[in-house]
Amino acid sequence: KAPAEVQITAEQLLREAKERELELLPPPPQQKITDVEELNDYKLRKRKTFEDNIRKNRTVISNWIKYAQWEESLKEIQRARSIYERALDVDYRNVTLWLKYAEMEMKNRQVNHARNIWDRAITTLPRVNQFWYKYTYMEEMLGNVAGSRQVFERWMEWQPEEQAWHSYINFELRYKEVDRARSIYERYILFRALAVLVLVHPDVKNWIKYARFEEKHSYFAHARKVYERAVEFFGEEHMDEHLYVAFAKFEENQKEFERVRVIYKYALDRIPKQDAQNLFKNYTIFEKKFGDRRGIEDIIVSKRRFQYEEEVKANPHNYDAWFDYLRLVESDADAETVREVYERAIANVPPIQEKRHWKRYIYLWVNYALYEELEAKASERTRQVYQACLELLPHKKFTFAKMWLLYAQFEIRQKNLPRARRALGTSIGKCPKNKLFKGYIELELQLREFDRCRKLYEKFLEFAPENCTSWIKFAELETILGDIDRARAIYELAISQPRLDMPEVLWKSYIDFEIEQEEYEKTRNLYRRLLQRTQHVKVWISLAQFELSAGQEERLPRCRQIYEEANKAMRSCEEKEERVMLLESWRSFEEEFGTDATKERIDKLMPEKIKKRRKLQAEDGSDAGWEEYYDYIFPEDTANQPNLKLLAMAKLWKKQQQESEAAAMDPDKDIDESQT
Repeated sequence: KAPAEVQITAEQLLREAKERELELLPPPPQQKITDVEELNDYKLRKRKTFEDNIRKNRTVISNWIKYAQWEESLKEIQRARSIYERALDVDYRNVTLWLKYAEMEMKNRQVNHARNIWDRAITTLPRVNQFWYKYTYMEEMLGNVAGSRQVFERWMEWQPEEQAWHSYINFELRYKEVDRARSIYERYILFRALAVLVLVHPDVKNWIKYARFEEKHSYFAHARKVYERAVEFFGEEHMDEHLYVAFAKFEENQKEFERVRVIYKYALDRIPKQDAQNLFKNYTIFEKKFGDRRGIEDIIVSKRRFQYEEEVKANPHNYDAWFDYLRLVESDADAETVREVYERAIANVPPIQEKRHWKRYIYLWVNYALYEELEAKASERTRQVYQACLELLPHKKFTFAKMWLLYAQFEIRQKNLPRARRALGTSIGKCPKNKLFKGYIELELQLREFDRCRKLYEKFLEFAPENCTSWIKFAELETILGDIDRARAIYELAISQPRLDMPEVLWKSYIDFEIEQEEYEKTRNLYRRLLQRTQHVKVWISLAQFELSAGQEERLPRCRQIYEEANKAMRSCEEKEERVMLLESWRSFEEEFGTDATKERIDKLMPEKIKKRRKLQAEDGSDAGWEEYYDYIFPEDTANQPNLKLLAMAKLWKKQQQESEAAAMDPDKDIDESQT
C-alpha cells in the first residue's frame, strides 16, 4: 500500500470537524427544586447515576470521590463515610482516597473519626510520609502535644528519611524541649536496636547539624564533644573535609586558634589531596586572618606540594614536575622528608634503555648527591648515592660520563685520591668515552702526575685514534715537558693515521709547532707533504705567508715562486673562486713588496667577471626557469682557447652592427651631431 498523495494532518481534521457543526446543542435548562418530593427524586436519580458509573468500572477512584463529595455537599456525612469505606475496600493503597476521607472528617469536626482514619492509614501504609505529616499537624493544631509526640515516636520507629527527623526536632524546639531534641539527634545519628549500633544516617552533614544545634543553644562543650565523636566515629578511613572545616570554624568562633590550626593540619595530613580543596582554601583564609607570616607561607607551601603530588601521581615519569617538587621541599622541609621525596623520584626509572629517555632522569641523582654533600653534610650517604646510580646505569648500552667525573671529584674533595682513581679507571674499563679520558687526564695534570698522563693519552689514542684534538694535546704536553723529539714523533704518528676527524687542524698544529721550534726546513717539508695530499688554496697562501715571514734574504723570490707554482697548479681547479682568492693574495703581496713590472704582470693575470645565465631543473625534471650567476674568465685560459677569442670578436661586431642600425633609424641625430 502506498501513502496518499495528499497528506492530511490531525490538526486539519479537527478544524474541519469544528467547521461542519451545523448546529450547537444548547445546554439543558437549569432545574429549580421547589418541594421535598422533587428533591428526593433528584437525589434518587443522581445516586443512580453515580452507582451506575461505579458499577461500570469499580477501579476508577475518581468516581468514588465525586460520589462521596456530592453526598458531603448534601450534609449526608454517614452516606459519604460509607462510600469512602466501600472505596477503600476496592483500593486501600490509594493515597488520595485516604487524604480525602480524613479531610472530610476534619472539615466536619469529626476529630475522633479523623484520628481513626489517620491511624488506619499510617498502619496500612507506613511509608507514605504525607499521612504522618498530616496526622502530627492535626494533633498539634488541636493542642494535643503529647499525642503529636506519640505519633512522631511511632513514625521514628520506621526509621524514616532525613526530613522526618528534622520535623520531629523542630516540633520539640517549638515547645522549648531542648533535651528532648538532643535525644532525638542522638537517635538520629545512631539508632540502637538489639544492643547493636545500627547506622541510620551516618552522613557527615547530620553530625554537623547536631553540633550546630548544640552551638546555637550555647552548649559549646556539647558541640565540641559532638565534633570529637564524629571524628572518632568516621576514623581515618572515611574522613570528610566538610566535617573538619565545620569543626575548625566552630573552634575559630570560640577563639581557640591553636586548636583550629591543629585540626586543619591533622586533616591535611590524612585526607587525600584531591578531596581537600575546600580544606586548603579555608586553612589559607584562617592563616591570613589570624596567622603570622610563617603560617601563611606554610599553607602556601602545602598547597603547592599538593599540586606537585597530583602531577607526579598522574605521570610518575614527569621529571620536570619532580624537579619543581624537590626544589620546593628542599626550601622548607627537614632532611628526612627531602630524602623520602628523592627516593620516590629516583624510583621511577625510565622504562626504555635509550639514553635520550635518561637525560632528565640522571639529574635527579646528581641533585640528590649534591644535596647530601652540600646541604645534609653526609659524605657517606653521598658516596652511597653515587655508587647506587653507577650500578643502576646500563653501561653496556650507554653511560653518563658526568656521573663518573662528579663521583671522582667528590672523592677528591674527601681527600680520597685512590677511590677517585679507581672510579675513573673503572669507568674507562667499562665504558670508555672521550669525556672520561679528558676528565681523568685533567685530574692527573692538576696533580702533576705526567707519567700517568702519558699512559692515559696512550690508552685514549688506542681507543680513538681519529681524534685529532687528543693527538694535539698529547704533543703539547710533551712540548711543555721539553721533550721535543717525543712531541714530533707524536705528530708524525698522528698524520700517518688513515682516518682523522679534523686533519687540517692537526697539520696546522704540527706546522705551528715546527715554526715555534724555528725548524724552517722541516716546516717547508711539512708543507710539501701536505700539498701532496691536498691542493687547497689556503695551504698555498699559508706557505707563501710562511716564506714571507721566515725572515731570510731570499724570502721575496721564494714567496713569488710559490705564488707562481700555486697559480700553475690551480689552473686545473674547477673552483674558480679559489683561484681568484689566490690571485688576490698574490696582488696584495706585489702591491706591498713588488715592482711596477710585477704589479703590471699580476694585473694582467686577474680574471674578468661576467654575468651568465643557466637553466634550472626541478626535482621531477621539469623546467624551473633561468638563474643568473657570475663567472670568471682568466686571460691565461683565453690565450690557450682560440674559441674564446673568436667569441669576443663576434660580440664586438654585433655591437657595431647595432650602433649602425640605430644611426640609420634616426638621421636627424646625425645632422645635429655634424652641426655641433
